Amino acid sequence: MSQFSKHSRAPAVAGMFYPADVNTLKREIRDYLDNARETSEPSQPLPKALVVPHAGYIYSGPVAASAYKQLLPLKHQISRVVILGPSHKVAFSGLAVPESERFITPLGAIAIDQQAIAQLADLNQVIVSEQAHREEHSLEVQLPFLQEILDDFTLVPIVVGDASMQDVAEVINRLWGDQHTLIVISTDLSHYHEYYQAKQLDRATSDAIENLKPELINYEDACGRNGLKGMLSVAREKHLSINTLDLRNSGDTAGSKDSVVGYGAYAIH
Repeated sequence: MSQFSKHSRAPAVAGMFYPADVNTLKREIRDYLDNARETSEPSQPLPKALVVPHAGYIYSGPVAASAYKQLLPLKHQISRVVILGPSHKVAFSGLAVPESERFITPLGAIAIDQQAIAQLADLNQVIVSEQAHREEHSLEVQLPFLQEILDDFTLVPIVVGDASMQDVAEVINRLWGDQHTLIVISTDLSHYHEYYQAKQLDRATSDAIENLKPELINYEDACGRNGLKGMLSVAREKHLSINTLDLRNSGDTAGSKDSVVGYGAYAIH
């Protein structure tokens, strides 16, 4: 049976958001990682969760790499990755898990952790929707980075629709796991403001993130705000800390300064 069967989610944005050619993709990711800002100190705890942007690699790849670089010491430790990203294509209430048994990227297949999905079956806010996942890029663009850095791992992909902070936090707590589970929150920051206005807005959002104050993050501050706010509430409840690894926008990476999108990378430990 072909790996691109009805039980697999085929890549939707390969060749658009990131290279479809395996060698080009691997080389690009390695370049981003090699050039990522060194932000961690030897004494700093290893991350339990990351917050990363999800635009095309040419725009947000340098910022995302600063988060994924934190995983290099965890290459052999992480065996399950939970990713929560916002829905850009389908409107729905709650959080959506897929029907698929595996997600495909140019770097290969990643098995879906069916046991973890089953752990969410009794939660009213969780639905099963292949449609929510089929064309969604906010999760897909994270996968090649993870595949390039980590050994074999299973995936728990969750598209977040219209969901409360409490509903998201309940799902994150249910899947928290031990040191072998990593949680990734996929979100960009402000959208389509002039460069200096965006820097000011994103700095305020970043302050709210660093201070674990999800209530200060508003509708236009981050497209993945629902997943982000749920994660911040869990981090606050568990007395964790969060630090900024990188904070830039598309005007800094590969775009005009007239109308930019903000990108932040954060580690939670």
